[in-house]
Amino acid sequence: MTTLVPVFDLDGTLLDSDEALVVPFLRLGVPREEIGFGEPVAEACARLGVQLDAYVDAYDPATAHPFPGVDELVAHLGRWAVCSNKHPRAAKADLARWGWAPTVALFSDAFDWGQKRLAPVFDALGVLGTGVLYVGDSEHDRATAAEAGCAFALAGWNPRAEPSPGDLVLAEPADVLEHLG
Repeated sequence: MTTLVPVFDLDGTLLDSDEALVVPFLRLGVPREEIGFGEPVAEACARLGVQLDAYVDAYDPATAHPFPGVDELVAHLGRWAVCSNKHPRAAKADLARWGWAPTVALFSDAFDWGQKRLAPVFDALGVLGTGVLYVGDSEHDRATAAEAGCAFALAGWNPRAEPSPGDLVLAEPADVLEHLG
């Protein structure tokens, strides 16, 4: 049996960060009802009429926390990666705050500030898509995994995550380990 390398989305998957992502927009005058999740940060800022640097300056990594069980999961992982639409400065601050050191971590700048793609992560890890389990919380994540030809698992521990037919839905972070082979 092949051992899969886990690759994670960051916000909404490893981090319970919805409010941490919303507050900078609110501080910059954006109405709450116009704010969404999963969109590349540069695209969200452009759509909402906010300067990217101003948004990142207003982001406070102290307000984003791991979902229960994520620290324990990360402690059991050897080789793993993060692939996220988040700004690299904010994402690196989050990883440093929690002492997480993925083998590979790629953020919006690695994707020309557009939608994240898994192929560069696979290249950096030296694996094919068939050797990866991508864990995410959104339709964007599901589509990213499908485009890359890898297995997808929904972070069902996030109450905002909505399963689609055929999804592997994980109830808690430790469930990831059961699906790595």
